[in-house]
Amino acid sequence: MNENNETLSSGFTLMGLFTHDKGSGFFFSVICAIFFMAVIANGVMVFLINVDPHLHTPMYFLLSHLSLIDTLYISTIVPKMLVDYLVGQGTISFIACTAQCFLYMGFMGAEFFLLGLMAYDRYVAICNPLRYPVLISQRVCCVILASSWFGGALDTFLLTPITMSLPFCASHQINHFFCEAPTMLRLACGDKTAYETVMYVCCVAMLLIPFSVVTASYTRILITVHQMTSAEGRKKAFATCSSHMTVVTLFYGAALYTYMLPQSYHTPIKDKVFSAFYTILTPLLNPLIYSLRNRDVMGALKRVVARG
Repeated sequence: MNENNETLSSGFTLMGLFTHDKGSGFFFSVICAIFFMAVIANGVMVFLINVDPHLHTPMYFLLSHLSLIDTLYISTIVPKMLVDYLVGQGTISFIACTAQCFLYMGFMGAEFFLLGLMAYDRYVAICNPLRYPVLISQRVCCVILASSWFGGALDTFLLTPITMSLPFCASHQINHFFCEAPTMLRLACGDKTAYETVMYVCCVAMLLIPFSVVTASYTRILITVHQMTSAEGRKKAFATCSSHMTVVTLFYGAALYTYMLPQSYHTPIKDKVFSAFYTILTPLLNPLIYSLRNRDVMGALKRVVARG
């Protein structure tokens, strides 16, 4: 009880992504640029999809919510990290750490499920185009979206209380740039069996299952594309699928390392690098890969600019 009271009163200290050395200013500038570009790119996507009638389709409906999740996701972590660097300290209260852990796990879980279901959407569109209006109707889109948010909420409501209720009797210095659950676990003492069991079950559900759906969907898409008679269409489809799979693999692969690899394979440096991939880089890559390179989106942007 005394240990928990001490944690509540003193909070934690985040060590950050980079230290104050000669190259830290450059890395700070890069992260700052990535953050603003990600927020702007995702904001533009949400705006265009909502104002342009040509983009009122199931695919863009799901993409707009992916952009919304990415904006909320990166805003939960990066601003705090940038401010900590500027002020030269990374203190965070127990309540703020709990809130950050709760929010990032909820948004991350929602994105895991949404990416898997979006891959299924693309599979239906390419492999079963005649049945697409039935299989991916407006009602189905709402179910997909609700399922994604429900999966993220279930994940965070299960893991956050277990993580933050553990007694933090070790050092209160978090060798990370945000309150990530596996890193918090290393600060705790006592019986961690229940946490590790729930963590494993949640990770199987929110990582392996959606990633399996993504892999199966894009495998079927690539087989269908390979059978196309048009060489130009085949080349374009392969380029699109490969770019999508690159981002998805980066996102899921980094998360699989963080949440499913045994602790003996982890080091603070590796944890920071892999976490940066799916918390900082992916929210920027998603709108660039999925949307802003899309001819329909660029057409919508030109129409909005012309009306302005």
